[in-house]
Amino acid sequence: MIPFLHERWPVFFEDNHLLVVYKPAGLLSQGDETGEANLLDLAKAWIKERHHKPGLAFLGLVHRLDRPVAGAMVFARTSKAAARLSDQIRNRRMRKLYLAVVEGRPPSAEGRLVHCLERRQRAVRIVAHPTPLGREARLAYRVRETAGGRSLVEIELETGRKHQIRLQLSHAGCPIVGDVRYGASEPLPSRQIALLAREICVEHPTRRETLTFTAPAPAGWPWPISEPPEQAPFWNWSDYAPVLREHV
Repeated sequence: MIPFLHERWPVFFEDNHLLVVYKPAGLLSQGDETGEANLLDLAKAWIKERHHKPGLAFLGLVHRLDRPVAGAMVFARTSKAAARLSDQIRNRRMRKLYLAVVEGRPPSAEGRLVHCLERRQRAVRIVAHPTPLGREARLAYRVRETAGGRSLVEIELETGRKHQIRLQLSHAGCPIVGDVRYGASEPLPSRQIALLAREICVEHPTRRETLTFTAPAPAGWPWPISEPPEQAPFWNWSDYAPVLREHV
């Protein structure tokens, strides 16, 4: 596995069309008005240095992860790849699986959650009936294990709405551990939440073959998962930032 900006920061795949890299919790997916570090700019700088590019490196953002969420992210390295990946997302051909540790237990061992989400500026909420600003949100889930008042849940997104998983699980009575914004009882130490973009499955934009990428559970993940600890990336951006000042 190729290291990104640190030996414990994995790149899952890279070729002339795609870059698939781990996003730690606490790092923005792309830049915003704060001017803080973000994965898109760090990845552009990494590509420029790695391939000795004289100008700006192109990198297309085709999907995002919330700031407190860790896991696998796919970037497009060409405009053609960006268009084809975006088409896969629009037509629901890009498969995304998540792992979440939640408080309590979902209403059944497996099932689907369907709600109407209404977004007003930065706020998102579930509403009882469709509205002009509302959009349907759907996901499927399966409870993998339950212990100590918590559950490990696998989620497959059917739609990609802002804060969808966080809102829908909270509405079902089982907020994600650490997600105090959506009902968790207490925060985690670095304000991350126990939601991991575990697996992403895409069709390669030029070879038309199906590729699947899996993010390992990060160090400190609040549920035992049988993976070699030496492969565990850091969970939080704050653990990488001190040794990466020159890139930020």
